Amino acid sequence: MKHFQPIHYASKTMTEAQIHYTTTEKEMLAVVYAFKKFRPYLVLSKSVVYTDHSALKYLLSKQDAKPRVLRWVLLLQEFDIIIRDKKGTKNLAADHLSRLENPHKDVFENKDIKENFPLETLGKISSGSTSWFADFANFHAGNFIIKGMSSQQKKKSFKDIKHYFWDDPYLFWICADQIIRRCVHGQ
Repeated sequence: MKHFQPIHYASKTMTEAQIHYTTTEKEMLAVVYAFKKFRPYLVLSKSVVYTDHSALKYLLSKQDAKPRVLRWVLLLQEFDIIIRDKKGTKNLAADHLSRLENPHKDVFENKDIKENFPLETLGKISSGSTSWFADFANFHAGNFIIKGMSSQQKKKSFKDIKHYFWDDPYLFWICADQIIRRCVHGQ
């Protein structure tokens, strides 16, 4: 008899919308998540999914399902899957895991948002007499653009400007990591 052991563990926190899924959809979400995450290991091998939720088989063959479920079914068709029912009384490991209390519950709740930042965290840049972002500030404050720019320079300028917004009296930059930083002219 082969002795199997885990090579990796995975867990997923459901989004606000996913929390409201039906029990069957949550079960299928778990299967889809696992197959997406471990795709390189599972794509060319036969996989057996043990579930205590027999409705999962029905959901995979249902023709008039929700679009979300149909997308999941299409994704799972890429794999060679066998779904087997395993009664909850025989599936003690899953039964035990589902009843464990979450030790991280309420860790991220009721945290104060820091609204004041020391000057060194504001992305200060030194330059000559005119700040590097003056053109962006002028555009957002009053739709002024520099005269004499080529069409290519205007195109680049408009591409860059969309990452900034004006909240009088400051110009703010929306970074690639979605952090908003205030533009500050260095002395």
